[in-house]
Amino acid sequence: MGPHYSSQMARNDKKSPPDTSSRKPTPKPAPKRAAAAAESGRKAEQAAGKKGAREAVPAVPEAARRRRAVANAAAALAGRDIAPWTPAEVAEAFSRFEAADPEPKGELDYVDPFTLLVAVVLSAQATDVGVNKATRTLFAAAPTPEAMVALGEEGVAGHIRTLGLYRGKARNVVELSRRLVAEFGGAVPADRAVLETLPGVGRKTANVVLNIAFGHPTIAVDTHLFRVANRTGLSAGKTPLEVELGLERVIPDRFKLHAHHWLILHGRYVCKARVPECWRCLIADLCRWPAKTPAPAG
Repeated sequence: MGPHYSSQMARNDKKSPPDTSSRKPTPKPAPKRAAAAAESGRKAEQAAGKKGAREAVPAVPEAARRRRAVANAAAALAGRDIAPWTPAEVAEAFSRFEAADPEPKGELDYVDPFTLLVAVVLSAQATDVGVNKATRTLFAAAPTPEAMVALGEEGVAGHIRTLGLYRGKARNVVELSRRLVAEFGGAVPADRAVLETLPGVGRKTANVVLNIAFGHPTIAVDTHLFRVANRTGLSAGKTPLEVELGLERVIPDRFKLHAHHWLILHGRYVCKARVPECWRCLIADLCRWPAKTPAPAG
């Protein structure tokens, strides 16, 4: 679905970091509470990893979710004590993201607003790679709401059974397709409140569809973006909605269309849950996280 972050921004990150010696040093508050939260998060992640290793295979997706949850909780706790960014720092950060990847793209495969909506609904507790494998045959069999209704729950389930919670997802996909046909002539409405009335569609899913399919400057807060916003200090919040509204307040309008893609992909490939790769981070000098990971030896 267009260039991937891993092949663009990650490639840029591997270069030597930009020379920031002429920039005014950013205050580094490193509060004790934030440092303690970071240390607590690391210990909890290690314990979760050991527990996951003892559990029955396959446990990797659950272990990954556990690590993210622990890291996100630590970031949210620390975020409450981190000094907010200045407007100039926010603009600088997003200018760097823009320079590294001017047209960031999500990693779900789709061909139109309907297939995007279905893909995002299916992506709950699943990887984009896994969703793309499932939708490859699903969209070939049912590329429209009408065809999805005709395929039925069992038919949809047969294509997506590799995904977690696939039966519930199949039920939601068929019902939302039926609603689109009955109430909207088969079209996906470009309205967040209306989208959220569809089965399986929450605020994050609605924001993704509005942003990618309709070009609205919405900010979809997933697990990666939640962690990055809290960990860096860009937007501290206990809930995704708090983080979303905080980001809307501080991000300049000219960056809002792509902001959530930059932050999500940054969290997925650089500011990772278990070991953030701070040594190759584009915004490390601006980030408020007190426990930055040093570069690997050698």
